[in-house]
Amino acid sequence: MKPSYDTVPTAGVRHENGKLHRLFQVAVVLKGVDGILETIGGALLLLVSPAALHWVVIVLTQHELAEEPDDWLVAALRRAADGFSMQTKHFASAYLIGHGVLKIFLAVCLLRERLWAFPVALAVLAVFVTYQLLRFDRTHSLVLLLLTVVDIVVMALIWREYRVRTAMASSGRS
Repeated sequence: MKPSYDTVPTAGVRHENGKLHRLFQVAVVLKGVDGILETIGGALLLLVSPAALHWVVIVLTQHELAEEPDDWLVAALRRAADGFSMQTKHFASAYLIGHGVLKIFLAVCLLRERLWAFPVALAVLAVFVTYQLLRFDRTHSLVLLLLTVVDIVVMALIWREYRVRTAMASSGRS
């Protein structure tokens, strides 16, 4: 029986490199978990007023600021909290929820081995990487750079899995 274009069953099929396949699965699961956390965070953000968020930042950073008054991270957090308006809150919440739901959807589709999901995930991650690199150019955030590198590694794993699956589909193996 020839596999459908939509799904290439891999049960019983030995991958050329099982460790890379497992790494792909772990990376996709972690992206899905990240999507769940982003969705929850975005929903929780809707429940918090800008004033309450500002108060939480002040309380959480006062000890650190007392110990190190020139701490750039604390200063940046406080500046961000000062400028956190209702409009910013709604944008951030919508962004987190949308970004999170998209990650969850793509992770589920990749784990279910939907062939169409592989190029879609690559395109979406390419957009994320481009945006992150543009943000890095403005912020010079090493954390953002690290997240970008992780996304590029995940893209390489997705590309590899896609090539394995399309090769299996074209050879008629199931």
